[in-house]
Amino acid sequence: MQDAIQAKSALISVFNKEGLAPIVTKMHELGITLYSTGGTAAFIEAQGVPVLQVEDLTSYPSILGGRVKTLHPKVFGGILNRRSNENDQEELAQYSIPHLDIVLVDLYPFEDTVKSGASEADIIEKIDIGGISLIRAAAKNYKDVLCVSSVDDYDAFLALLESKNGKTELTDRKQFAANAFRVSSHYDTHIFNFFEEDNDALKLSYNDGKVLRYGENPHQKGTFFGDFDEVFFKHHGKALSYNNLLDVDAAVQLMAEFKDDAPTFAILKHNNACGLATRDNISQAYTDALAGDPVSAFGGVLIANTTIDPPTAEKINTLFCEVVIAPAFEANALKVLKQKKNRILLDLKSYPQPSTLVRSCLNGHLVQERDGITDDKSMLDEVTERKATAQEIDDLLFASKIAKHTKSNTIVLAKNGQLFAAGTGQTSRVDALNQSIEKAKHFGFDLTGAVMASDAFFPFPDCVEIANKAGIVAVIQPGGSIKDQLSIDYCNGNNLAMVMTGVRHFKH
Repeated sequence: MQDAIQAKSALISVFNKEGLAPIVTKMHELGITLYSTGGTAAFIEAQGVPVLQVEDLTSYPSILGGRVKTLHPKVFGGILNRRSNENDQEELAQYSIPHLDIVLVDLYPFEDTVKSGASEADIIEKIDIGGISLIRAAAKNYKDVLCVSSVDDYDAFLALLESKNGKTELTDRKQFAANAFRVSSHYDTHIFNFFEEDNDALKLSYNDGKVLRYGENPHQKGTFFGDFDEVFFKHHGKALSYNNLLDVDAAVQLMAEFKDDAPTFAILKHNNACGLATRDNISQAYTDALAGDPVSAFGGVLIANTTIDPPTAEKINTLFCEVVIAPAFEANALKVLKQKKNRILLDLKSYPQPSTLVRSCLNGHLVQERDGITDDKSMLDEVTERKATAQEIDDLLFASKIAKHTKSNTIVLAKNGQLFAAGTGQTSRVDALNQSIEKAKHFGFDLTGAVMASDAFFPFPDCVEIANKAGIVAVIQPGGSIKDQLSIDYCNGNNLAMVMTGVRHFKH
């Protein structure tokens, strides 16, 4: 093994040829012999650069429609031989195998093919065999070989060629090898997840993590792994923080429940809705959402299910808020909202949401399916003598959507498509209810005729009794307690309507 090695030969086999021309031109100038095959060889020749066909080296043609091209001892021997090992060098001489000092590969785009919705047959054909084998071999032998494993490394490799005139040092080769194993690991993870059906193994892989200013608190480091630009178009504002991203995620998940509803506006703080309303226009929806808790709205995350117009923007502009999200903003609305230089303005795109949720737990991770059930009329079991009116049903389902996305234990109070108050994250359901009643009254709401949603069942009738005395007239809950009948009996004795859904919506 040598620290500094002057490259004399290179094997090139790439899918993405963008940016390849200056690389092969530079290698030719440096006197590096190039080996390639198929479309890559044709591309190199088109640049006026001489190239040796792998088929001539191996004395074996590309077969099976190109599935087998580089898988040959004369190729892998040239990569895997140890330059300092005498036996290895004797065998290379015996079998006329040339050294390959550089291996440059860009894999078939398997991940992008899956995302495109291509057929299974097309996806399978994008599982790279030769390329991934070349990467692993070259990276394993980094002490003697430089491995360039992705189009993302073309620029760095070209810079290395230009700065060191084709010479590579051990630190260079090891750095490129580390990235090569990152590429191969990421690639294999996505192939595994495409085939995995039993959910008995967890493999996650994200490239290009974005380092945040800090984590949940300034003394904690934080990084976001994901493709933010796939989800949003950012018009304006400062970089999003760890806490911003959590609130934005909560806002997006909540508003997805109202995606096809009339204009709806929500205001969130610490992942919970503090205001939400559905109205005939988005301006009024914002006004009534803000009325739910104008104090907590300060510094919150705002989201709409429809385009934000100038009248709504003028109202929002009087509030200090961190983030505003919508499917779109009218041009004059953007002009108004951009008056605050740090305010983050995001267009929400349509994107494929992950079907599973992952969180760290003890010395491992917990994985679960996303809660994809939204309570609707078909699920309602009217268990009381008094049946809910049509308006009450609408309000119950409205409140239930909010409860599903509020930290447990929660109680949500609503009326006429407006969130009056929510008790959030309480250790007792009674405490959650009392918190919501107190908060609603504090902000001037009359609870007479309002409805109540609970994320889980009532083990005792105390909650329906407290709600009744506060003016609540209808209740939605999952049911399932062995003492459900006690709550039903109280409702029947006090003219309350209650519906059960059979679906619990805990959120921890």
